[in-house]
Amino acid sequence: MSIITLTTDFGTKDHFIGAVKGAIYSQLPKAVVVDITHQITPFNIPETAYIIKNSYKSFPNGTTHIIGVDSELSETNKHIALELDNHYFVCPDNGLISMITKEIKPKRVVEINIHDRVESSFPVLDVFVQVACHISRGGKLAVIGKEVKTIKEITEVQPKISQDQNKITGAIIYIDNYGNVISNINKKLIQEIGKGRGFNITAGHYKFNTVFNKYNDIVADKKGDARQYDGSKLAIFNSAGNLEIAIYRSNLQTVGGASTLLGLEYRDNIIIEFK
Repeated sequence: MSIITLTTDFGTKDHFIGAVKGAIYSQLPKAVVVDITHQITPFNIPETAYIIKNSYKSFPNGTTHIIGVDSELSETNKHIALELDNHYFVCPDNGLISMITKEIKPKRVVEINIHDRVESSFPVLDVFVQVACHISRGGKLAVIGKEVKTIKEITEVQPKISQDQNKITGAIIYIDNYGNVISNINKKLIQEIGKGRGFNITAGHYKFNTVFNKYNDIVADKKGDARQYDGSKLAIFNSAGNLEIAIYRSNLQTVGGASTLLGLEYRDNIIIEFK
């Protein structure tokens, strides 16, 4: 079974996603095509990296991932295909891969060189699909590109630790569908620096001194109607282990989320001070 995933900033209003899927099925009628998301903020590479990093490992080894964000071919934005952590990725060389993982290096990377045989203003459809289908059939990377030893690197904003080890200054790196804001501070870092100490978290004008492991923990062991806690703000370690500021049972279409209700935006600081 061939699994091909799609992650793009195309949205769902236009014909682009349907055309890409149709092209895949024309070449591989029995392929399984999975949408990871098509709602990436246009051209946002860090957001794309966060989504891919936290989703690709859930797929079986050998899955091929097409990533169509900031994908127009240029001298400074080549197209690459690579094998990483027993998965294959077809994407632009725009720094995305360097942000997915620092611990695991690609086993093999090629710069795609079939463009001279393909007239295209839509490379995800005309180039990435051909490459992904070739890989899914068991084809070698060397057939569709020349091996390269380096890829473009981007370093996402990293949390800063004060010299006295009493403060971590992080930043918001992603805002999800519920308006929850996710920081680049993870549970492991808090444990390493905090060493069991108490702490206060500052996010905008708001402070937190407890981090929950589940959203429902805010109402655990409390009597009365749980709905009275709807709209309450909380800090939580999300499924990826990142510190997240959330609104209990938030809804951007009605009551709002942490991003709107607390005035928190992409790149804003999240500060942890240890006692």
